[in-house]
Amino acid sequence: MHRSVKVAVIGAGVSGLVAARELQRERHHVVVYDQNDSVGGNWIYDPRTESDPLSLDPNRETVHSSLHVSLRTNLPRALMSFTDYPFVRTESDPRTFPRHDEVLRFLNRFADEFGVREVTRLKTRVSRVERVKDEWVVESMTRGSESVSREVFEAVVVCSGHNSVPRVAEIDGIENWRGYQMHSHNYRAPGRFQDQIVVIVGYGASAFDIAVDILPLAKEVHVATKDNRFGVILNDIKCVNKDGSISFQDGSSIFANTIIYCTGYKYHFPFLDINGIVTVEDKCVRPLYKHIFPPALAPSLSFIGIVTKEPIFLMAELQSKWMARVLSGKILLPTEDMMMKSIEDIYHEMEENGLTKTCSLSLRPLQAEYKHWLATQIGLPPLGEWREKLLSEIFKKLGELPLTYRDQWDDTYWDSIIQF
Repeated sequence: MHRSVKVAVIGAGVSGLVAARELQRERHHVVVYDQNDSVGGNWIYDPRTESDPLSLDPNRETVHSSLHVSLRTNLPRALMSFTDYPFVRTESDPRTFPRHDEVLRFLNRFADEFGVREVTRLKTRVSRVERVKDEWVVESMTRGSESVSREVFEAVVVCSGHNSVPRVAEIDGIENWRGYQMHSHNYRAPGRFQDQIVVIVGYGASAFDIAVDILPLAKEVHVATKDNRFGVILNDIKCVNKDGSISFQDGSSIFANTIIYCTGYKYHFPFLDINGIVTVEDKCVRPLYKHIFPPALAPSLSFIGIVTKEPIFLMAELQSKWMARVLSGKILLPTEDMMMKSIEDIYHEMEENGLTKTCSLSLRPLQAEYKHWLATQIGLPPLGEWREKLLSEIFKKLGELPLTYRDQWDDTYWDSIIQF
């Protein structure tokens, strides 16, 4: 028997848009909430920055976007496509690694073509999601209005992202620091770093992008990291000394003007009121069966697109297809006890391998197995291996040519093997 339910989708970024599409394909009744002026989530550029550059002050004026003005994608279009809706080249920006505004145009086309915009309530912030008996009450407020709206749903899908509440690394002696500190969340343009000595803390894409962006203007740029995954730099900060200088693990030290933390983000779902059934601890959201459903509330509550270190487009699509079919009754979940046992088995395996539960949303090196499982569940043909090979090649090129790999990419070779 097919079942249609009324579903609230929180967020209209990549995950929210594809979740809404798959829910509508399963004939569910969908309402999408988003606090922004348009769809696109983190791909909406906002020139504003937060009143606290470190984003630590709970009373700060918050800004959702984390994009800087010159940002280009660090993934090629092929890895930012859906299985039936490729991110094709356009005249506005035909490059394989386009600017952020090209991605936003792609997402807007997607929303229009699949009727997602029609069910999306923009400029509407969800303030509370509460389970009342067998239903979900969603409270929201539209910008410019002082009244709170309350609406009842049978299911809620959380797609609010995890790249807007910064994490800041702890540095011994930072109280001695006399310069300027900021998180990459609040970086927009390089102008303020003219002739400065800048220390960038972190090893991810944002660290490399910001380093490249400010390098032509800054006097010196130092990247400090514990992790050498790309084989480029390995020199972590040891401490900040009483004279304000920064000491590194290799024994060197410098006086710098600015520290920029490219140290990632926290999971943050302040609107969820579910009595601790799901715990959110910095980099971990648990317990979640198959990284989607909390067993005690399944299938009426789900999280889409919160796994890390994985291109979000295909992952969110596969998760959304599975979630939508579970809600319609086409796919049956195991019992709550069986789902909890599956989760505990994963945690036990991680413990045996020296990993903490905070790593549970990082799928590598099991990401291919997980995606193939989802594809099998929803009846898709086997996923091509080219995606994993392409992603590995990206990591390789980032290590070899961090400044130029985007524009030295061999389109001819990869275009010959990529099939959508």
